[in-house]
Amino acid sequence: MEEQLKEIVYSRNTIEFVTVAVQYCDFLENLESTTEDELTDKLTKLLPLLYLKTALVPETEMVNDEDEPEVAVTETSYNYIMSKIYDIYLNNDTYLEVFMQDMKYSDSPIAASISEDLADIYQDLKNFAAIFERGITENMNDALYVCMENFKTYWGQKLVNVLRALHSLKYNTIEMSSDDEESPDEIDELW
Repeated sequence: MEEQLKEIVYSRNTIEFVTVAVQYCDFLENLESTTEDELTDKLTKLLPLLYLKTALVPETEMVNDEDEPEVAVTETSYNYIMSKIYDIYLNNDTYLEVFMQDMKYSDSPIAASISEDLADIYQDLKNFAAIFERGITENMNDALYVCMENFKTYWGQKLVNVLRALHSLKYNTIEMSSDDEESPDEIDELW
């Protein structure tokens, strides 16, 4: 059993996923003096790579059924990361969400937040990385399992949704100047 776990936990695909996950967390933890353009540029490269590396991780099962992996990201640290991202995006933080279950029953658009989505991804990846770095194979396996399940059911969709918003920010070709007659409401419709 131990050897089978080691094959999964130390596989090339798992190690590459861990590497990108740690890069993502480290990047968001060190945003001092980062501009919106720099952040958007980096994230539009890092998020697709993260999605790819996550999709290649081998399947595994929980070993310690009764023990949930511990949580490293506190509410305070989550809010700190989210607020740092929000401070960079400010007016561009909100985008229209189209892949929510409630959307089909809604008469009005549902808004999502770039900073919240990125912080949600950060939370799962940081919790995973904190356990993985300790090097206890069974715990690493269980943390990997939980992270992959959360990817399938939660943060994977957030990743592709926020990537759509970031893509729009990065490649938006509409130039605004003080002479433009478009109102802020018309600009919001572009989202």
